[in-house]
Amino acid sequence: MDLTLSESELAFQAETRAWLAAHVPAEPLASMDTAEGWAQHQAWERQLSDARWSVVSWPERYHGRDASLVEWVIFEEEYYRAGAPGRVGQNGIFLLAPILFDHGTPDQQDRFLPTMATGERIWAQCWSEPEAGSDLASLRSTARRDDERGGWLLNGQKTWSSRASYAHWGFGLFRSDPQAQRHAGLTYFLFPLDADGVTVRPIAQLDGEAGFAEVFFEDVFVPDADVLGGVGAGWDVAMSTAGNERGLSLRSPGRFCAAADRLVDLYRETPDGPDRDAAAQGVVDAWLGAQAYRLYTWGTVTRLAGGGDMGAAGSVNKVFWSELDIALHETALGLRGPAAEVGSTWLDGYTFSLSGPIYAGTNEVQRNIVAERILGLPREPRPSRGAPT
Repeated sequence: MDLTLSESELAFQAETRAWLAAHVPAEPLASMDTAEGWAQHQAWERQLSDARWSVVSWPERYHGRDASLVEWVIFEEEYYRAGAPGRVGQNGIFLLAPILFDHGTPDQQDRFLPTMATGERIWAQCWSEPEAGSDLASLRSTARRDDERGGWLLNGQKTWSSRASYAHWGFGLFRSDPQAQRHAGLTYFLFPLDADGVTVRPIAQLDGEAGFAEVFFEDVFVPDADVLGGVGAGWDVAMSTAGNERGLSLRSPGRFCAAADRLVDLYRETPDGPDRDAAAQGVVDAWLGAQAYRLYTWGTVTRLAGGGDMGAAGSVNKVFWSELDIALHETALGLRGPAAEVGSTWLDGYTFSLSGPIYAGTNEVQRNIVAERILGLPREPRPSRGAPT
């Protein structure tokens, strides 16, 4: 692991820190799960893009800076340290964009990446389906060939679609060959959420806001030009997306280091008493956990820079940061005592953290991956085809 920054990386860090100090809004933006907050966050994305800070690791022709992986991690650390707003465009820039760079056609990259970088077009992730649980390969939404128009007709239902309530476009898997094996015959599609035949129904969360939505498809036409990665190649493309979600791109260590620092501040501000005493060990554990994740990430960066790949280690990351997030926020609520039930950024963070072990593939699935692919333990018994469940 190399923790020594070069002169150019230190200069990049200083420039990042100075820009954020001058431009991060003094007051928090409204929740991005409301119409008002959505507009505010889109405007922030535009401001980032105008200064070429929205997608630093992308090529300059797509509003990036051609930043290295090390510089990207530096930017993320500075971004969260500055208390900058959450990224409303994260589904696109952190999950879909890496796949577009790897599997997309030049035409798809030119059409989708620029508006993704500026925040003009926000993307929703449309993977989960009713009664499918965490088994993505069991999806039942279909894609039927339309040779006459040169494309596909999508039918079915997606649920728990992140950001779909206000987003402009979506991406998801559909079964294009019903005769193929479960993981084959799937195709990855990109589609506008205002297309004919698409119905978006927001899902109210515990706080009443709609961060998710159900999306219904009824003979929605998608041209061949919006198939990502080739017909029948959807599973491999989707696993690339999942790797990004579990690995470095979605939950950078800067997010948890900043939260751990705020937790230490909260501990220092809390008057002596039983709540403070009871939380002391949790504060220490949270801070150590955040730093451990940071160092682990830098180790991963060093490995990737040397030509390695993420592989199954992304599952270790996902389990660790999702459980760290819950523990950190539980400790904060303990420190707040009776005030924990009053609306606050800590309470918002806690309710969101509870979803961490579920999205991006449940932690139960990730533990199976770690056990089988990293530790070499025997595979968990699978029910035989046709057996009752």
